[in-house]
Amino acid sequence: MVTLFRSLLPLILAIPLAQAMDLSKAIVVLPSQPSALESKAATVLIEEIEKRSQVRLAIGPASATSIVFGQRTGPAEGFSISTSGSRIEINSSDGRGALYGAGYLLRKLDLSRQHVELPAAINITTAPQTKLRGHQLGYRPKTNSYDAWNVAMWEQYIRDLAIFGTNAIELIPPRSDDDDDSPHFPKDKLAMMIEMSRLGHEYGMDVWAWYPALDKDYGDPATVAFALKEWADVVSKLPYLDALFVPGGDPGHTEPRHLMNLLGKQKTSLRRFHQKLQMWMAPQGFDKDWRDQFYAILNKQPIWLDGLVHGPQMHMTLAEFRNMVPARYPIRTYPDITHSRQSQYLVPNWDLAFASTLGREPINPRPVDQAIIFRAFNQYTIGFLTYSEGCNDDVNKFVWSGLGWDNKQNIIDLLRDYSRYFIGSNLTDGFAQGLLSLENNWRGPLLTNANVGVTLAQFQQMEWESTPQQKLNWRFQQALYRAYYDAYTRSRLLYESSLEEQATARLREAPQLNALVAMKEAERILERSVLERTSGTLRARVFELAEALYQSVRMQLHVERYGAIAVNRGASLNTVDFPLNNIIWMKDRFAAIRNLTGERERQAQIRALVEYENPGPGGFYDDLGNLSRQPHLILEPGFEKDPSHSQSAFAGSSNHNPDGLMPTTEPQFVISGLGVVPQGRRSLWDTADTFYDAPLRMRYTDLDPQATYKIKVTYGGDMPKVKIRLVANSKYEIHTYIAKEFKPVEFEIPMEATAGGVLELSFTREPGGGGSGRGCQVAEVWLMRR
Repeated sequence: MVTLFRSLLPLILAIPLAQAMDLSKAIVVLPSQPSALESKAATVLIEEIEKRSQVRLAIGPASATSIVFGQRTGPAEGFSISTSGSRIEINSSDGRGALYGAGYLLRKLDLSRQHVELPAAINITTAPQTKLRGHQLGYRPKTNSYDAWNVAMWEQYIRDLAIFGTNAIELIPPRSDDDDDSPHFPKDKLAMMIEMSRLGHEYGMDVWAWYPALDKDYGDPATVAFALKEWADVVSKLPYLDALFVPGGDPGHTEPRHLMNLLGKQKTSLRRFHQKLQMWMAPQGFDKDWRDQFYAILNKQPIWLDGLVHGPQMHMTLAEFRNMVPARYPIRTYPDITHSRQSQYLVPNWDLAFASTLGREPINPRPVDQAIIFRAFNQYTIGFLTYSEGCNDDVNKFVWSGLGWDNKQNIIDLLRDYSRYFIGSNLTDGFAQGLLSLENNWRGPLLTNANVGVTLAQFQQMEWESTPQQKLNWRFQQALYRAYYDAYTRSRLLYESSLEEQATARLREAPQLNALVAMKEAERILERSVLERTSGTLRARVFELAEALYQSVRMQLHVERYGAIAVNRGASLNTVDFPLNNIIWMKDRFAAIRNLTGERERQAQIRALVEYENPGPGGFYDDLGNLSRQPHLILEPGFEKDPSHSQSAFAGSSNHNPDGLMPTTEPQFVISGLGVVPQGRRSLWDTADTFYDAPLRMRYTDLDPQATYKIKVTYGGDMPKVKIRLVANSKYEIHTYIAKEFKPVEFEIPMEATAGGVLELSFTREPGGGGSGRGCQVAEVWLMRR
């Protein structure tokens, strides 16, 4: 009988998997002489299964149920997985392929307590389509969580990235544009950089370092000598380093001829410690003169330069950059996946209610947007190392890694892998769909987005059905935090908008009530938003989840409570109650009106307040940046065709910033619990913007050809020194380049410009500038018949 069984065993094993395979007693089989990465792959497989199931698989010779690692020829990093009977084979072309094969299997397993099962057969042969697939992991004070991570947490995160096919990480040196220390640091910066270099190599990753040149004058030989020594002191201590990326700006601001001279010398110096070290750079933040100088040097094709990087604050698109760069130099990207406003790939047309509460660096799963960005530009590059400031962008990292492996894969399938592996099989589809719902919460005007409440209900059901372990899972907590936060914000917006309407109605009764009485009653109505908060249960849950996230993954969602470095660095709990109506502006106007001596003057000022937006008969008012109140703004081509907004207008938001970082000529106002916030009207807090030299365009039709018009415009935004010019119909200069006044200013429109019944306005900033590219920022426009 035994002999018969042995003779039939090959046939039994060749039977395709028809039902789920129980792997709880499987043996992991390694090649006879495994490489370090093949052994690491087996360790990762065994340990990650045990964490989720309490079942520890053994390594040994093949048995009735086996997971067998083998070797094959094929593309670099590729692998094949096949299932037959009770045998799973993972055959790889190299050590990385073995690790990625183990990761693929882990993402498909059904794992729970005492349960390890492969639900369906796997038969796949695959290799990555994108050569470089990496993420910046910056251990520095400026981040919203990373600075509190210990070595064990970093190893787990680097392992998680490897499981989804990541093959590179980018570190940050001890000196950057940061504070020297963080109260959260478990190790000093260089000690952790050394550990992370080691960990990256252990998981088969290329190790990069983002290394800004921060000194003032690299034209000075003494400064160059200092930099050569400083960089060597750091790099010599790193066990592994494959490449340096030096940004030309943001931070650093060095003339290209001096910067490139420095980098050539640095490469020669640093290759003493890492013989194959590559040197890459990016012309970030360069103005026209420096761009011209940079390309003149680049066209001489310096041999020390190994490649170029396209990142934030670049004047040209990736396609244009590729055309400008000599073919010998590869290009990688440095895409900003971490910021939601004032960034390279901002959330398109984000509602001001979210922009002013969640802020610049919130928990931001944007899988569909990230796919649009990736697919628009990846063809011009060898790959990417994303720009990240913490675990707030966790989902986005895994979307990029997944698309880097297969750029045509369905996003929902990628999210199901993410959900199954990180959250659990019981919530695979619900959590994956929930991530898409969170992204859709940010689509369009919040006042009319009733799906925000549906998203919360779905997550509340998952919360109710989750296991104790899932409730402690930081990735689950992040999604819950956003679902509750979004719903609370919408509830407040509805409530506070209603209060403002009631207060304004009372002010309209001022002629009958008396000005002082009307203002007192209007103020009492407005203050209900602070004294009688809405949706207190939702708010309380937001605070509970913020505490949970600090305990689980060290997210710093509040400056005072959790030691966030600044409000705009992910501390959205500080701004959870930020005003969503005009209470700040109205209370300030009330104070000024009360100081007037006569009732007639007070009545006139109240009338001006309630009629602020009124352009008069036959006129038009646009609150630019307010998604539902900018009918004359031209948004095309739009995010799907132009995700970097190189030609498209977009909603900007800046003057509300509670850190006081954004300039305003208005006085400031203090609200208890919020600190100092700008006093201006909310219509000044959001703007319509364009980048660099792209015009911001508005179009009016059906104007009265016999009428004469004038325009009143409020220029705003966070770049007060940038001047703006306005031209009508491409030929009539309404005004030349002028400084922003952050208050309404009026100009005449030539009658010839409207004689055809159509008026197109074009706003532009001064050409050739560098930096962030922002500055063409318009808050309000009135077109009024004279």
